[in-house]
Amino acid sequence: MKTLYTAEALASGEGRDGNARTNDGKLDVSLASPVELGGDGQGTNPEQLFAAGYAACFHSALRLVGRKERADLTDSAVAAKIHFGALNDGVGYGLAAELEIALPALDLATAESLVAKAHQICPYSNATRGNMTVDIKILEFAA
Repeated sequence: MKTLYTAEALASGEGRDGNARTNDGKLDVSLASPVELGGDGQGTNPEQLFAAGYAACFHSALRLVGRKERADLTDSAVAAKIHFGALNDGVGYGLAAELEIALPALDLATAESLVAKAHQICPYSNATRGNMTVDIKILEFAA
């Protein structure tokens, strides 16, 4: 891989309860375990950060593919859900993802084609492929 950009971040504190910040200071967040995992929920958590990153990255890939195909991407959006859970072997924890895509200006066939192409070029999709379940749903499209 030829590196085009490197993002840098530092996490510190008490594991899931601490701070995370980028070297340029553009992101500086308090971390806290969610209430569902016994925390106080008074900060963000790695799964939320992953969800935001995956949604933004996939949307960017979708817009790139759409521009190349001259598709109408008016009001396009991507929502990501990251599920955290115990692995079935009881040894560790894992993640699963759901991507919900809105392409309201496109018919379903065109939307499906663009989403499939975006899934092939999105860096998050490439990083997770074969490592975790990623379910993709097109929720909004032109009838």
